[in-house]
Amino acid sequence: MNTAPFSIDPTLYQGRPADPKNRLSKELRTYDLLDRLGISYLRADHFPTATIEDCHDIDKLLEIEICKNLFLCNTQKTKFYLLMMPGSKKFKTAVLSRQIGSARLSFAPEEYMEKYLDITPGSVSVLGLMNDHQNQVQLLIDKSVIDHHEYIGCHPCINTSSLKIRTRDLLDIFLPAIVHPYTLIDLPWDV
Repeated sequence: MNTAPFSIDPTLYQGRPADPKNRLSKELRTYDLLDRLGISYLRADHFPTATIEDCHDIDKLLEIEICKNLFLCNTQKTKFYLLMMPGSKKFKTAVLSRQIGSARLSFAPEEYMEKYLDITPGSVSVLGLMNDHQNQVQLLIDKSVIDHHEYIGCHPCINTSSLKIRTRDLLDIFLPAIVHPYTLIDLPWDV
């Protein structure tokens, strides 16, 4: 259980921070790309979040459900996956493994997360794919995210801010711009 104090700035901001001081370059690069692509977003700033449970109050503020983003790999650590799914869905590796034809999926080690996505644990985000220039990470999106969520919530490559982005902008503008296709999967709600 996280006993550290948790605080959220109650103000929703349109776009990037006015003052880039104390912001990491990877976060600023994320805003640069979104702005260049003309993708609008709301931003909530907060203390670091380590788990999806930490994001519940952020969900309420942004009026969305933050996506669960899981960085996975096969046993040999030769194939890597970023799974986007509703935060409230349970994840079972066997179900996903069958759908994508990969045996023995597990959470990928931190060093691969940093190597391919330039992010650290707790900051996993679909936006990190902008750093995967060699397409080493295959994006998997649960059908529920596309079918039932007009907006997605995700981190701008750091877990001290959360963004509300239109799902269609992610699919139709962001992913094509970074030349990163996705595979649609359908995970059950009751596993």
